[in-house]
Amino acid sequence: MKSGSGLKDRLVAQALSEGFVSCRICRPWDVPEVPARLEAFLQAEYHGQMGWMAERTHWRGDPAALWPEAKSVIMLAESYAPEHDPTEILDHPEKGAISVYAQNKDYHDLVKKRLKRLARWLIAEAGGEVKVFVDTAPVPEKALGHAAGLGWQGKHTNLVSRDWGNWAFIGSVFTTLDLPSDQAEVDHCGSCRACLAACPTDAFPAPYQLDARRCISYLTIEHKGPVDEDLRAKLGNRIYGCDDCLAACPWNKFAVTASDMRYAAREDLKAPRLAELAGLDDPEFRTKFSGSPIKRIGRDRFVRNVLYAIGNSGLQGLIPIAQDLTEDPDSAVADAARWAVKQLS
Repeated sequence: MKSGSGLKDRLVAQALSEGFVSCRICRPWDVPEVPARLEAFLQAEYHGQMGWMAERTHWRGDPAALWPEAKSVIMLAESYAPEHDPTEILDHPEKGAISVYAQNKDYHDLVKKRLKRLARWLIAEAGGEVKVFVDTAPVPEKALGHAAGLGWQGKHTNLVSRDWGNWAFIGSVFTTLDLPSDQAEVDHCGSCRACLAACPTDAFPAPYQLDARRCISYLTIEHKGPVDEDLRAKLGNRIYGCDDCLAACPWNKFAVTASDMRYAAREDLKAPRLAELAGLDDPEFRTKFSGSPIKRIGRDRFVRNVLYAIGNSGLQGLIPIAQDLTEDPDSAVADAARWAVKQLS
């Protein structure tokens, strides 16, 4: 079923009214470069412990194989740009730095609800079938976003736009409708290396390549067990994720502040005190982070991160906090506590 530009114009208008900052369209087969890039990433073992990235590569590398009936992919960006400079917290070693996207509600739930409302609108207007995705299926969102013209994949491998910078969640609606496509965006990074220079752990082997095993977001969220000792000091006070490469991008001068207040930072997560976070037991952790993406990593991994930050703080007053956890039932927490005591002593 061929659907014309009139429907597309109405679709874009509806998407913007839902709160998305951009809506563009491509074909599922418009990303022929993905299989080779994915294979090179996996062969270099840059995925670390993320074994799921090596699974279902036939789908992850070829969106057309994910749902062969789909003829169009509607790519959408939703801003979560902060009102404050997220790197200011790095100058306060007694406090923990939490990535901007995780300082309030879980974006998966919020974006997916918007995608479903848009998909229902599309079906009511033009029929067809739809499937919606937001970072929970083997879909190469950034490559599709590039192909659709949402933005381009910058040297830090994240999607960047001249209109909204790089503070955005990406969602997609696959449809059997044949919608007019948009042109792919061109790369506007030029000679800029700000994002690469900002990385505390040198996680970029080269521009446009990421070694997740050195990325602080990976280390504090995905990595299980103790973090290599040569990387612990580089974590600083980052206890969940890292925004350094995103915050460094000059295109953020055009960033659109998040319109959904549920992305605004909770007061208790803007600059939480490490001493308070280290003392959380499992029920307290679950209560505090109910509805937050942080809840996914569990109390043990989170407290492990907090103890690395305590060890990096240089504040000897925090030694008793770490000392109390040196015999924690979780071996990674106990190891982190002993390391923190040693660093502060």
